[in-house]
Amino acid sequence: MTRLELTTDPSAFLALSGEHLAADPVLTTVVASVTARAVDEDARGVLPGAHPRWWVSVLGDDGRVVGVAMRTAPFAPFPAFLLPMPDEAAVALARELHARGEVLGGVNGALRPAQLLAEETARLGGGTVVVEERTRLWELGDLVAHDAPGRLRVAVETDVPLATAWWNDFGELAAEMAGRSSPHASETLTEGEMAPRVAAGQIWLWEDPDGTVVHLTHHNAPAYGVVRVGPVITPREHRRRGYASAAVAQVSARILAAGHRACLFTDQANPTSNKIYAEVGYRPVVDMANLVIS
Repeated sequence: MTRLELTTDPSAFLALSGEHLAADPVLTTVVASVTARAVDEDARGVLPGAHPRWWVSVLGDDGRVVGVAMRTAPFAPFPAFLLPMPDEAAVALARELHARGEVLGGVNGALRPAQLLAEETARLGGGTVVVEERTRLWELGDLVAHDAPGRLRVAVETDVPLATAWWNDFGELAAEMAGRSSPHASETLTEGEMAPRVAAGQIWLWEDPDGTVVHLTHHNAPAYGVVRVGPVITPREHRRRGYASAAVAQVSARILAAGHRACLFTDQANPTSNKIYAEVGYRPVVDMANLVIS
């Protein structure tokens, strides 16, 4: 039998589950990086939003962590994110949330536990489950250099308004490239939330030979030696010039030079991004999904 340990304290979660996250840091990149950011924000006195925020450690018979989950997404339907865990734990989590009256509108992450949690939640509430997006996690293997006209540079304070506007348009651009009629819900940032990412050197811009910014690549801070790249944003008018390939390749090279591993996610319905990253040297690790419970 497994046991669920639920907490709203990211530091307590890491104290219990950090070793589990570190054992496979590419697979656990989302949970690890989001939790580390939450710890940092708590230390800086940044108040969490009104959205649900919790973490779950799944403990096996011997008391060791055998799975993790979290619910921290600041956008509707505030999906939970699950990593591999025993089937019984995913079902038990659905029942626990239902018992406490917590409405769960979506589940992302590893296919089987996400599906089990979503289906049990729908059964208990009389709803249905729809696959909104199929995603793929990639890790960089042998880097293949790419070039394009212009140069890569790190964003500075004066770039915050542009970076914020492009970040908040990404959902619409991504939906368009995947052939969807409407964008999925995704994280948006204020300029105040973007500024620390710029200050930390996590936003990179590509300038064309005239000095016009034509592309943005973001990466997270390292978590257990892994850096996750994304989002990668090229506005419509600047596409098909190789900017994304060149920027991702050069940013990835910097990640490797710093001694880290690089990974990223793609939407499986977006042939352009999947092709670009494969050509840069990224290799598929695992398929995941975003599910909506209606």
